[in-house]
This record gives sequence, C-alpha cells and structure tokens, in this order.
Amino acid sequence: MDVSKIPSASLLDIIFEGRNKSYGAYELRTKYNKRLTTALIITASLAVLIMLISILGAKFEGPKKAVVIEAKDVELTNVQEEKPIEPPPPPPPKPPDPPKIEMAKFTPPKVVKDEEVQPEEEMKEIEELKEATISTINQEGIKDLGIVAPPVEDKGGVVAAPVVDDEDKVFQKVEIEAKFPGGDKAWSKYISREINRYIDELQDAGKAGTCVVQFIVDREGNISEVEALTMKGTKLAEICVNAIKRGPKWTPAEQNGRKVKAYRKQPVTFQIAEE
Repeated sequence: MDVSKIPSASLLDIIFEGRNKSYGAYELRTKYNKRLTTALIITASLAVLIMLISILGAKFEGPKKAVVIEAKDVELTNVQEEKPIEPPPPPPPKPPDPPKIEMAKFTPPKVVKDEEVQPEEEMKEIEELKEATISTINQEGIKDLGIVAPPVEDKGGVVAAPVVDDEDKVFQKVEIEAKFPGGDKAWSKYISREINRYIDELQDAGKAGTCVVQFIVDREGNISEVEALTMKGTKLAEICVNAIKRGPKWTPAEQNGRKVKAYRKQPVTFQIAEE
C-alpha cells in the first residue's frame, strides 16, 4: 500500500494488505457492524411485539376483580378451668359375718362293725342334738337362740335314707345285668358245645330260629325259674333250658353299687345248614 493511501485506508485494509481477502475473514469483519445492527433491530421488534400482545390481552380480559380481605376482631371468651374429677366414694364396709351356729351332722343309722365306723360318721348322742341344728355337716358355734343360721354351701352331699336290704325282691331292670362267667365269648362257646351234642336231633326236627330263655340270677349267682319264652316245646328250647340249669353260676346283676336278684333273658339262635 502506498504511504499516501494509509491515512484514508481503514484498519481492515491495513491489516489485510497483501493477504487473501477472498478467504472469508475479510468479508466477515467488513459486514460485522451491519449484522450487529440487523440483530438489534430484530430483538427490539420482538420485544415491542411481546409488549403489544400483553397490552391487548389485558384489555380483552376486562378489569380484574379486587380481592377484599376482611379483618375481624377476635373476641377472647373466659376460659373456664376444668375441675378435677372426684373419685367415687369408697364402698360401705362389709357387715360382719353372722355368728356361726352349732350344727350336728345327721348320720343315718346303719349296722356295721365298730372298726369300720369313721369319726365323722359317728352318731351323736341325744343330749348333744337337743340344742344343735341338724345339718349335713358338723360345725362348732353358739347355741341356736333364734338366730337364723347362714346357708350352708351344697357340695352335693345328700342325706340318704337307710337302704332296705330286701333279698326277696327280683328286679326287672338293673344298671348292670347278670352275665355268664367269662363274658359273651365264654357263653357262645358253652352253648355251642351243648347244641353240638344234640345236633343230629335238631337237624331231624328241622326247627331253626331264636329261642329266648328267661331265668333268675340271685345275689350269689344261682340260677332258678328257667323257662323258654319263645319256641316252646321244641328241641332247641329243651336244650337251652337244660344247658342253663346244668351250667355254672352266673355273675350277679348290680343296682346302686350292690348285688341284687334280677331276671335275665338270654337269646340262643340256631340255623340249619343248607346242603
């Protein structure tokens, strides 16, 4: 560049003197101010447009309603202090127990050996019972002078009447029936043996069925009054009656925990085998 052109040349011309200006850097630096101005104008235009949109939108929405805040005075009421809950009064004291009344246990008369008598079952003398209250227990206390005795707790004790031992009474129904010694199996074995002794006669008679034999077993197990209730007059009834009469003693029946004399009905079934 000539020295005379330097004062009128721009800074870019001086910097790019002797260089390739068509490379692109020269053009970018030359048009920098123009691009900057264009960007500022576009930014300002967008800002103005946004403001106009906001203003127009506010006008179309109409006036905003004012929010009214009411301030109310707070009134403080008198706070009442809660009274403590008083505990309930204590229950009244338990009245004293009535005085114990002298009581004497009633013991039913029973003839037993002296060594078998228990102290609590010993019968009281008549003089001891004159001023004592008859009860189911023995209790020491004051004499009964018109004072009502307290109720006695019932523990299941019952003053039983003396048992009348009637040896001649024959019971129709008992708690435990008389049975053949050894039980049902021993009875089946015994009666089967007796029937087999006369099996030919039974088959010839041709009478099959069940024969019910009734008899009495006394307290010692002895058998009496043997009779057939069904199939009377048949060979089977005869064999059954004779077998019971000739048989051993039976175990006696029991009623209320003691051996008694009672009836016993024993069925015997005989069937003829088909050939």
